[in-house]
Amino acid sequence: MTDLVLLTETIVKSLVKDPDSVSVKEFETDEDYILIQIMIDKEAMGSIIGREGRIANAIRTVVQAASFISDNKKVRINIDSF
Repeated sequence: MTDLVLLTETIVKSLVKDPDSVSVKEFETDEDYILIQIMIDKEAMGSIIGREGRIANAIRTVVQAASFISDNKKVRINIDSF
């Protein structure tokens, strides 16, 4: 697990009621970016996305800043429910 995935997982787990229902994985891409997939329970989707997507954008901003400090790659974060 990379540092960016661990950072993302820590942030997301602190925002939901059931941290065990959160799954964060990194996927390899051919392009010059890192893809991080967040899978959460449907009921917790609102607490991760936030009003008008503000929390999701904040998560993306923090993870992107951490990426620029370490490996200077762009990060794409997908949030989905199960």
